[in-house]
Amino acid sequence: MPYEYQDKYFFLVGPPLLFPVYFNFMSFRYMFTRRSWEDLSWVTGFFIKLFVLYYPLLGFWGTVAYYFIVRVCESHWFTWVSQSNHVPMKVDYDHAEAWLPLQSKATCNVEHSLFNDWFTGHLNFQLEHHLFPTMPRHNYIKAQPYVKALCKRNNLPYPEKPLGLAFKDVVRALRSAAELWKKESKAKCTKSS
Repeated sequence: MPYEYQDKYFFLVGPPLLFPVYFNFMSFRYMFTRRSWEDLSWVTGFFIKLFVLYYPLLGFWGTVAYYFIVRVCESHWFTWVSQSNHVPMKVDYDHAEAWLPLQSKATCNVEHSLFNDWFTGHLNFQLEHHLFPTMPRHNYIKAQPYVKALCKRNNLPYPEKPLGLAFKDVVRALRSAAELWKKESKAKCTKSS
């Protein structure tokens, strides 16, 4: 696969395969290998319900197509939202840092707005999410001033950027990784020649 072009093709290949193919495969594999028959019965019930509701309207292939189209859209949303908070950050090897500095350097918030809160499911408060994973997401905005003050008091960055810039940074990070791969690949080829 031409990794040096991953910033151009990733979103045509990665997200469409993530939820509709990979997650489905891994979920069923998990249920069968762990003999989780209760989970399998719930999932089977979902697919039965899906076909009972949509088969009369769309037919068999229409229902299958509908399911996969929804999963591809969901997968694109999930990929953009989750990667905008993580991929652009410069993450190094674990240096046994305390939890706050580690999260402050590895995650990035997206600016608060009604749209951003709704679109990201309040996961635009990524630092707060990592510090308080069990807190209801709609309360992250209440924790934000305290986390900002804590970061300031400890001389830690509180990374935050607009949604559009966060999305651009995902593509930049993929491009940077592609250039690194190309450079290393060239060096390997030159070395073996």
